Amino acid sequence: MMQAYISYKLAEFTKNLHYEDLGPETVLNVKRFLLDSIGCAYGGSKTKDVKILADFYNGMGGRPETTVINSPVKLPMLNQVLLNSLMIRALDYNDIYWEQDPSHPSDIIPAVLGPAELYHKSGKELITGIVLAYEWEQRLCEFAFPGVRETKWHHATLTQFASPLAAGKMLDLSIKELVHALGISASHNFTPGVVTAGNLTMMKNTVDPMAVQSGMQAALLAKMGYEGPAHIIDGKEGLTDVLASNEFKLDTLTEGLGESFRINRCSMKAFPTEALTHTPMSAVIKLMQENNIRSEDIDQVIIYTVARAADILSDHSKYDPKTRETADHSLPYCIAVCIADGTVTPASFKEQKISDPVVRSFLPKIKVIANPEFEKTFPRLKQARAVIKTRQNKRYEMTLDYPLGDYRMPIDEAALLKKFDSMVIPETGQEKRDRLVKMILNLEKIKDSAELAGLFSA
Repeated sequence: MMQAYISYKLAEFTKNLHYEDLGPETVLNVKRFLLDSIGCAYGGSKTKDVKILADFYNGMGGRPETTVINSPVKLPMLNQVLLNSLMIRALDYNDIYWEQDPSHPSDIIPAVLGPAELYHKSGKELITGIVLAYEWEQRLCEFAFPGVRETKWHHATLTQFASPLAAGKMLDLSIKELVHALGISASHNFTPGVVTAGNLTMMKNTVDPMAVQSGMQAALLAKMGYEGPAHIIDGKEGLTDVLASNEFKLDTLTEGLGESFRINRCSMKAFPTEALTHTPMSAVIKLMQENNIRSEDIDQVIIYTVARAADILSDHSKYDPKTRETADHSLPYCIAVCIADGTVTPASFKEQKISDPVVRSFLPKIKVIANPEFEKTFPRLKQARAVIKTRQNKRYEMTLDYPLGDYRMPIDEAALLKKFDSMVIPETGQEKRDRLVKMILNLEKIKDSAELAGLFSA
């Protein structure tokens, strides 16, 4: 009976995928995204939400099983996975995949790293687990029409299906156990979109790591014999039945499996902000640079973008952000910082900068308009148009199809290392940074992933 459901097909592919099935491009991209994610984790390790969660888990104690990034502490793996995932996510600087739904597949990497460390998996096994994390997360973002985010669910609703498969691969679960792990995790992590609507709280960055932790827990339970519903996706009152406002194309989850890998179509972030801010920001920065426009000469900026960006990223609360979470999801604020500073960095979301009167002075000058034409090409393209009007009555305009960091306009190695260094070197120093980079770029040669995890320790 289990074989009748699509969860069995996902489990079967998960179980049977090996490093030898991957090509050089896929292996290289695993290294790039792992490097990017570890950099983001170091950058996120000092945020307020991470500190609170670390204090919470340190107070609980437990067996010191696996390494917390940028910390001398080891925690029980289940707790460590959530903490490390939140570090990667905390700055909203990690990767982005946006088709029918958005997601940040690297949130799931800790569910691969944790068991790889604890059970001494090789670098090749670690690479394979990361490929699977991306494969399932990205395919899940393609199979709902409209995406679940459009019907007011957060993409953590999808992560709960991907994370147990990635974690289960590292635990050497059988096909049957993988099916149960998927069923266990996905029975209790349907996440409402409220966490990214209106005034944003710490939960904006936490719900997806919680869905990652759920997958880890589900895999551990399945390994011990715990059972979950095999029909969690396509059976009675499963995902496709419960979310009746969406049409689900199940073939998207299995069509062409192994012929190519979705990680090769994932994008990196050039800015630590919500993904749909990136193309407008890129256009404003380019316009100002190419036309020598001074910030003090700007009278108005009009951003034309897709409807969801105009709605979610430009509502009333986004013109008066009070928190980092709201500011990095505020298109007006991000544009205002671009005008004032010429770019946006993690420092742009410190409390002092959010209340900076210079930045605040630009907010009323920014107007965001939904463009129906851009809807026709989304999500294939991530189009936006920026119009800058100056006090000298000059008008400048630029339309971009996608931002820097998109897989069609990838960040080169130098830019990736610059991003990594900006977050890692202040925490580790140059010598340890060099060892981290060398080990990650030679990941397939590692015999024991605990060696890599050891470098993450403070």
